[in-house]
Amino acid sequence: MYQRFFGLRENPFSVNPDPHYLYLTQCAQEALAALTYGIQNRKGFILLTGEVGTGKTTLLNRVLDWLHTQRVATAFVFNSMLNVRQLFDFIMADFEIPCDSSEKSQVLMRLNHWLLDRYRAGGTAVVIIDEAQNLSFEVLEEIRLLTNLETSTEKLLQIVLCGQPELEEKLKLPQLRQLRQRITLRCRTSPLTLEEAFGYVADRLRIAGANGEPIFSKDAVQLVHRYSRGIPRLVNLLCEHSMISAYVDHLRPVPARLVEEVAREFQLDELELAPSLALPDQTDRVANTNTRTLVETLDELLGRLRQTYVVPNLSR
Repeated sequence: MYQRFFGLRENPFSVNPDPHYLYLTQCAQEALAALTYGIQNRKGFILLTGEVGTGKTTLLNRVLDWLHTQRVATAFVFNSMLNVRQLFDFIMADFEIPCDSSEKSQVLMRLNHWLLDRYRAGGTAVVIIDEAQNLSFEVLEEIRLLTNLETSTEKLLQIVLCGQPELEEKLKLPQLRQLRQRITLRCRTSPLTLEEAFGYVADRLRIAGANGEPIFSKDAVQLVHRYSRGIPRLVNLLCEHSMISAYVDHLRPVPARLVEEVAREFQLDELELAPSLALPDQTDRVANTNTRTLVETLDELLGRLRQTYVVPNLSR
């Protein structure tokens, strides 16, 4: 399809969280360094937060790839809508720990023995929980208690909680103050600046096989950043559909007007013009309330639009 037209081996703007396509901005590098440092040094609890679509899961997948090369045992909980029993079932299954009993006391005892065996052998184990803002208070309390699995000097289990900014707000609640106090490292993902957006688009095209010839005009990338607000997931959406339209019209490089058309198709132009959602200063790496509102609105909107959007007829 359009990949051949642009001289690419694969789709460079898939929304899948492929760690091969992770673009290491300064913020992403800092988050990756914090995660690897915290796990290597048995810091216990690590918190990763960021707006919807800013690459948290892609970053976690890069960490998981690294952990697998280090032969570290991992449990990746990608569905946070779990009760306590389901959480333990998920963790035990991912760690491949057999347990004949479903009693929590027996499960914890078996897990503790397994962790101690790994510790004596010089290994560690990591539980990564994505979308952690959805966890109930009961489950979060059980997760906190898992950090009691320790020796007199070190934690036996490393836990990474990953979620949207609502997770940070949730952890400020009085009933979660014990959990909040146990978090030893905090890191974040953030939207792309305009400069980073240019690098992000170019890097993904390079990985997909681009030969260096321009695929997007400069004005087109600027509009992609403008309408996406620097959210990588929306950058991917705008770029992919703009490339499809350019292929249909036999245009290269992709002109700015096609980005405009795609933005209108997904109603991103209406959100862009809303004064209450004005773009924050590009040097401000702290997400404010307006940005959160925008991203949440876009995430919900795109979920609906993906079900109805029709790819242009490629036969014309």
